[in-house]
Amino acid sequence: MKVKAVIILSAFLFLGAGLLFGQTPATDVATDSLQSPPPDVTPVMVRNVLAKDNPDDAGGAIVINWDLSVDDHVDGKVVAYKILRAEKQEGPFVQVGEVSAQSNQYMNNGTKDNVEYFYKILAVNSVKIEGRTSWLVTSESDTVGPAKSSAQWFDFRRLNVFVGMFILCSLIIYFISQAKAGKKLFIRKIAGLDAVDEAVGRATEMGKKIFFIPGTSDMDNVQTIAGVTILGRVAQLAAEYETWIEVPVSRSLVLVTAKEIVKEAYTKAGRPDSFRDEQVHYLTDDQFGYAAGIDGMVVREKPATIFLMGNFYAESLILSETGNSIGAIQIAGTGQPSQLPFFVAACDYTLIGEELFAASAYLSREPKLLGSLKGQDMGKAIILVSILIGIILETFNIFQLSKFFTVMG
Repeated sequence: MKVKAVIILSAFLFLGAGLLFGQTPATDVATDSLQSPPPDVTPVMVRNVLAKDNPDDAGGAIVINWDLSVDDHVDGKVVAYKILRAEKQEGPFVQVGEVSAQSNQYMNNGTKDNVEYFYKILAVNSVKIEGRTSWLVTSESDTVGPAKSSAQWFDFRRLNVFVGMFILCSLIIYFISQAKAGKKLFIRKIAGLDAVDEAVGRATEMGKKIFFIPGTSDMDNVQTIAGVTILGRVAQLAAEYETWIEVPVSRSLVLVTAKEIVKEAYTKAGRPDSFRDEQVHYLTDDQFGYAAGIDGMVVREKPATIFLMGNFYAESLILSETGNSIGAIQIAGTGQPSQLPFFVAACDYTLIGEELFAASAYLSREPKLLGSLKGQDMGKAIILVSILIGIILETFNIFQLSKFFTVMG
């Protein structure tokens, strides 16, 4: 009796310690609650298990494939497959994943590169009653391995991207060499850029200012960069014609950049002493405060020419309509599709989308810029032709050209 009392007391103490410290056995299924399975429910083991490095990746993954159990097609005979892994062929094996029935592949992520792993697959059949497993049986495949994960230098699934980039770069290099050799490259006329000389000349004849507005974005926006590139050309013309050009900005980095560009333009024109710091000045970062400030300047000073080049939002119509009301010649350019209709309606000339980015090459005629522009245009032409050919071939079910343009993730 004393022995039984000691055993019972020890059991209570052990249980109390477990509840106190929150420690419970870690098992997937309480084995003491499992019932004996009915006869003939154990599924046939899977066969042809293959574990190999996942190709075309940065390492850290092994893909496991297998043939489905022949009992997978029997209703309820296979409910899942469990993937077990070990670093030694003899084990111990631990479960690293589970997939549902009808699945014959598993990606084991998070592996260590150049470490050998061994795998086996369990075909599982079980029944749950009220959320608890009533019985569970498994069949174990043969052990396969070793398999090692490793990183690859080249992703062959993206070979088409490499080919496309090679063709595009080759075209750009070819046209740059042609431009440097003195060959004239055809670039279609852009009316808004051809009118720059006219616009600056008009301001000179009238003895009025030129306003250049580079948008409301900072220097991390490509449209702002394109805009201040055009500013260099406009400022040089203004310096040559001795016409005052004023650049109100809304960002501090744009202020510094625009000031240096205008100053350099005056130096190129041979009039460095004519530049004044107040020609490039800061207004405010606030979108509509900036627009209101410029509108007040436009109404008071009535410039002859206004350039709006860069990234614009809702302030585009406010600015352009104010300039239109005083009769100024306006040349606008932006890559924002939603703002283009307002510029087209209120301005004399509008650079649409890519015309803004092509402006630097168009105005300077520098061989590298011209060659790059021409090469990119040829690349776009090849893509457009490919799309048209692909539409025809796939419409008549002749050939699936689209598969060459697919990029795997």
